[in-house]
Amino acid sequence: MDHAFRLALLLLLLVNVYPSSNALDFEHCTATVKQWASSSLHSETKDSHILKDLLFFLHVPRTGGRSYLYCFLKKLYTSSLECPGSYDKLHFDPRKRNCRLLATHDDYSIMTKLPREKTSVVTLLRSPIERVFSAYEFSIEVAARFLVHPNMTSASRTSARLRLRKRIISTLEIWPWKYLVPWMMEDLFSRRDARKIKGLPYTYGNDSYNMKEIVMPLHEYINHTVALDIIHNGATFQVAGLTNNSNNQEAHEVRHCVMTHQTLGKYVLKVAKKRLDDMLYVGLTEDHKESATMFANLVGSQVISQLAASNPVTEAGNKTLNDEAQTENMTVGKLMETYGTCVSKLRSSQSERRVDSFKRISPANFTKEARFHVSEAVLNKITLLNSLDVELYKHAQKIYVKQRQVMEQKLVVSDKPESKSYIGFTWEKVYLIMFILLLFFIYLYVNAKRRISKLKI
Repeated sequence: MDHAFRLALLLLLLVNVYPSSNALDFEHCTATVKQWASSSLHSETKDSHILKDLLFFLHVPRTGGRSYLYCFLKKLYTSSLECPGSYDKLHFDPRKRNCRLLATHDDYSIMTKLPREKTSVVTLLRSPIERVFSAYEFSIEVAARFLVHPNMTSASRTSARLRLRKRIISTLEIWPWKYLVPWMMEDLFSRRDARKIKGLPYTYGNDSYNMKEIVMPLHEYINHTVALDIIHNGATFQVAGLTNNSNNQEAHEVRHCVMTHQTLGKYVLKVAKKRLDDMLYVGLTEDHKESATMFANLVGSQVISQLAASNPVTEAGNKTLNDEAQTENMTVGKLMETYGTCVSKLRSSQSERRVDSFKRISPANFTKEARFHVSEAVLNKITLLNSLDVELYKHAQKIYVKQRQVMEQKLVVSDKPESKSYIGFTWEKVYLIMFILLLFFIYLYVNAKRRISKLKI
């Protein structure tokens, strides 16, 4: 007994003298994360509300950014002004001459490759719960397209051949879908094979988000290591530059530390908030129409002016630098009209593809009505797993209110006749009247002189 007591006392002393590996790991992580945060916060962005030479659209997945890219940015910037391979960082070359637009799912760390003082950043954020739902649904939607193949091997080979033949960048090559879609493809094929082995009859229930015989249930999806690594707090990590696709080598260690010790997330959140503050524009998916109007007025108007100034008109009336400039005769009003038409077509096309894809996993069908079947427990778990994104979204909403005020002030000023122009217009009238009076007096003088001459004769 005495021996056992001494052994226990020795172990207790060892614990007190030598901290556990977890304690050491926490101390190391705290120092690492703090150092990263400090270096990330030191830089200040001047005149963040003014468009710089390069516009970087940081596209957070499933926020509606595709409509901004195709219906705003591609209507303003010609292909010759786009940075090449925007969605493929392996081919990205920011040194391209006249490169004015970079649109990518890459995180903020790509700014290390860009001229920071000459770059403006814009982004869109979405309610964290809605974004998780959308990521889950889109992963399955794209993966389901491959169910026309007999197995996973056939699907992968065919997809690779098509990419090589058409020389296009596939969804399977774009972050984060290059991880999420293959994961869902493998899962869908596995469940389909299991149904074939089991045979009829099938009983699926009426909850598309918990139809385990066909697709991975939502509650399994959100707790999977892949989702924990990529989906949850995805917006915060992307704005902070800490995704698993980061261009910054130290980012992976920082990210590991934050995911292991969640209390360190506050440092990442602080950096992400600061970067949102420094952006030219932050839109909200939930306020899509107003966000689009705001983007056109705060960003689109500056792009139009900037490109018009960089493409002066010669005496012959021709553009000197860019004959295909799309900003010629473009106004904010015309931009919004073009956007409305483009978005309508884009959504129609996306809806058709979505319907065709989900036919392959029927009766599972993800709709707004189907979401009512999702339990409160699952919704609460999503909120808990995305605590950083919840706080970042609240901060984005505050920025959004300020942007609205700026836009309203701008619209009020533009509606008022400028005093300088009014005065100038008034003096033009005065000069014209004076000139007419002068001609009249000259006419009277000449006539009077002629009459005098006749009287003398």
